[in-house]
Amino acid sequence: MTAGNELTSIVETAYLTAVLALYTGMPDTPRRASRYDRAVARSLFDQGVPLDVVEAAMLLGSLRRCIRPPAALPLARIRTLAYFRGVIDELQCQPVPAAYLDHLRHKANQVFSKAAGGQERYWR
Repeated sequence: MTAGNELTSIVETAYLTAVLALYTGMPDTPRRASRYDRAVARSLFDQGVPLDVVEAAMLLGSLRRCIRPPAALPLARIRTLAYFRGVIDELQCQPVPAAYLDHLRHKANQVFSKAAGGQERYWR
């Protein structure tokens, strides 16, 4: 294995680990990633989707689910990372500024911790 391939492998592993940790840290997602989730994450890496776009998409998608009218019927749990693919595509077509990602993180801290009874799962 050449130094370039080794570096690519390290970067890919870090990317996959980060994406899957973000995914399993979102509300209504499985605690463990499946083989299919790993394949979706690898596909995102192969397509060169930036990690901040993936994070913003997961935050936005999860916030959209959480901030719904109280009378709305409950949604089923998210079963796969592919659930967020539409939002990822949306953000690739219309990128958001870095400050908006910070805003999403802040809003998610408020909403997710309230929904989890004060227990945080995702946040650093």
